[in-house]
Amino acid sequence: MTLPRLGSLESLPVLARPELLAPTVAAALAGWPHRDDIAVVEIDPEFADTAAMSERYDVPMAHGANCVVVMGKREGVERVAACVVRADTRADVNNLVKRTLDVRKCSFLPMDRAVEQSGMEYGGITPVGLPDGWRVLVDAACLEIPAAVIGSGVRRSKLLVPGRLLGELPQAEVLAGLGR
Repeated sequence: MTLPRLGSLESLPVLARPELLAPTVAAALAGWPHRDDIAVVEIDPEFADTAAMSERYDVPMAHGANCVVVMGKREGVERVAACVVRADTRADVNNLVKRTLDVRKCSFLPMDRAVEQSGMEYGGITPVGLPDGWRVLVDAACLEIPAAVIGSGVRRSKLLVPGRLLGELPQAEVLAGLGR
């Protein structure tokens, strides 16, 4: 299989460089049937934020996918979800996500909790390898990205994933209009 390539990023087989992945991400990918279609690219961690990475490595923003973790409560039960949207949009947290989670109020999970519970670094959180029980909401527009640049669980690398495979992730729920 030919690995996805973008801009000036050097694509490497994802399982050949486990040191470029958070342990939870490496474990999830090792058992995923689509792992051979995914590349990992090493980046300077100073450019881990999407806009900076796009500019530094000549990658259009429309090829990026961001993952944000949100939470809400209903009847005392916390509901957590990772929302994956194109990098040139924002997750519709106050409407679609709130209704999907069936909560009155939805907010971003505090950074320290997101990092601790996911086992990933802030700025590198990805929908791959998230804790059981977390929902993964994927904007339908992400499925159209030829090679989506997403986090790898660490700030020093990114994953290149054919967008169609984002809908195949464990726990993935594809929603139209999630990104606005």
